[in-house]
Amino acid sequence: MKNQVAVAIRSREKKPESLCESVLFTAEQCLDLLPFRPGTVADVSWKPLHPNHDERGWLCELFRHDEMPGDVQPAMGYLSETLPGATRGPHEHLQQTDNFCFFGPTTFKLYLWDNRSESPTYLCHEIAVIGGARPMSVTIPPGVVHAYRNVGAVVGLIVNCPNRLYRGDGRGDPVDEVRHEDDPRSAFRVYV
Repeated sequence: MKNQVAVAIRSREKKPESLCESVLFTAEQCLDLLPFRPGTVADVSWKPLHPNHDERGWLCELFRHDEMPGDVQPAMGYLSETLPGATRGPHEHLQQTDNFCFFGPTTFKLYLWDNRSESPTYLCHEIAVIGGARPMSVTIPPGVVHAYRNVGAVVGLIVNCPNRLYRGDGRGDPVDEVRHEDDPRSAFRVYV
């Protein structure tokens, strides 16, 4: 029964609360039913960033289009600031690939969940510590749920260069984002 409930929840056939109530599980027990396992999530690309330092400061390449497949090349870019202890996500995109750059100065925990039923690593969960002493570029494909948390003591800066425009040309399309962080019963949880 537990596996049937977990499969139904994962496939979004029914809302978790209705399934859980029908078999008398609490919300916490429903979250435990999902069979995430630690592992490496397929199709996520990790590339160390190499800041070049000199007497003026430093410079770091974020991406090169000759090093990226055509379907994931950036369409736009943005910079975000994340305060110590703050979390962004978890959320996923249906079509968008994110090209994040975590270069510090703080440390982040990046959380990934493979939510793609066709993936060889479906239901894998991966956590990495990046930024600060380990600057990293991470390319996250559609269907991989992701979140990051600033686990350092100072403000962190993140650049994202996704392959899709936010809300499409002229900002006239729906946002390509499933915001799991807005669902208190979501199985995608960030633990400190």
